[in-house]
Amino acid sequence: MDTNYNYDQFKEKLEQEHTFPSVYMFKFIIPADNKKMALVEALFTEEAEVLQKTSSSGKYISITSKQVVMSSDEIIEIYKKATEIEGLMAL
Repeated sequence: MDTNYNYDQFKEKLEQEHTFPSVYMFKFIIPADNKKMALVEALFTEEAEVLQKTSSSGKYISITSKQVVMSSDEIIEIYKKATEIEGLMAL
């Protein structure tokens, strides 16, 4: 998601498809870099389940996190913070 992303539309879709509180799955890909990995992990609560997998070339890390969220606004806030991490791709 980039800074020009339409968060209002995304919020509407989230509220149609989810009942809150809910477990939400976030998926990101980042360049293999310990600092970037730490920044992504900091997006989530301690209770979140965070799984990571390094690509076969070792250049990228796939991160999947499942976290209990209380609202669509909480999901959007995490994505907005994620856009500040250079090289991050949200899936």
